Amino acid sequence: MAHAYTPGLKVAERTVIVKERRLPLKGEVRVKEGDRVRAEDVVARTELPGNVVPVNMSGLLAVPPEEVPTVMVKKVGDTVQKGEVLAESKGLFGFLFKRTVTSPITGTVESISEVTGQVMLREPPIPVEILAYVNGRVARIIPGEGVVVITVGSFIQGIFGIGGEVLGTLKVVVDRPEEPLTEDRIPGDAKGKILVGGSVVTARALRKAREAGAVGVVVGGIDSGELKAFMGRDIGVAITGNEEVGLTLMITEGFSEIPMASRTFALFKKLEGRSASMNGATQIRAGVIRPEVIVSEPDAEIPEVHEEEEVRVGRLEPGRVVRVIRAPYFGEIGTVLDVPPEPTRIETEATVRVVKLRLSSGEEVIVPRANIELIEEA
Repeated sequence: MAHAYTPGLKVAERTVIVKERRLPLKGEVRVKEGDRVRAEDVVARTELPGNVVPVNMSGLLAVPPEEVPTVMVKKVGDTVQKGEVLAESKGLFGFLFKRTVTSPITGTVESISEVTGQVMLREPPIPVEILAYVNGRVARIIPGEGVVVITVGSFIQGIFGIGGEVLGTLKVVVDRPEEPLTEDRIPGDAKGKILVGGSVVTARALRKAREAGAVGVVVGGIDSGELKAFMGRDIGVAITGNEEVGLTLMITEGFSEIPMASRTFALFKKLEGRSASMNGATQIRAGVIRPEVIVSEPDAEIPEVHEEEEVRVGRLEPGRVVRVIRAPYFGEIGTVLDVPPEPTRIETEATVRVVKLRLSSGEEVIVPRANIELIEEA
């Protein structure tokens, strides 16, 4: 028997979560397999090479390139402080018209060229630390690169986000999932908080949340114009996560004024006051990445997980809960009643594979399978 599959967002009150924590280049893993870790613990560390800064020593001292090594006060491999003398010309009679060149940076002398007369300085290495991100147990070590952390907790995916990983405390600041998150709903002191709203958020509310110290905001939707106003520029939606806007944002439903799904909002209410991990990174190309909020249980008994066994993930079948992602039922939540195997002619006169849904209002509708997205639950 054939099965139908469709992309899905997962909303789970309690599930097993596996997170790979990997350095951008080889480094040092600082934990051992089996160690218990907290979200804020550093599990791996490395150093990125500092930027290279060229100094045209030949031009600055008015000497031929081949003479540059002879006028250098600092040699290859020497450390140098910003403002410290790098080189000094001999001058006339050994003391008249002497010229010196000082270092524009603090770093090391990387190379001295007799061909170009250039001296290359390198800034100090940039430390990179990878946090555990969730409370859990180190399930596996990736030698020289990172770890795999496994945890048990609540897992909520969004449809779009901006900003990178943050840790904060969940605070629900509206009363209902259809209520917009406006400026007046932002608390004066939101330091270290992930604020949860309802249907939509404004650019002014996002700015106020950032000013109040919030690290993240979660809402049902946002108008693309408001997002642009907050960002100060247009943003592509194919890959996000590296935006430096001082706040991580996750949209659970879509680009419009859409109430947050009631089950998602209810779960956030239940989790209020708990420490959470949040990431706005989104990738809608191959290798889909969704923004997420994870509330891991710090002392939960964590099972051994050897391989993926969630065979129902992505399977479209009666009883599954879905969200419609295109008009005319955009944003509606429904339950699958039937998945006809044969293509069906729809109102637009196209012949496509469809699914029969019962919407939350009770209305039964037929929509193309391409117009829905599963809400995965555990």
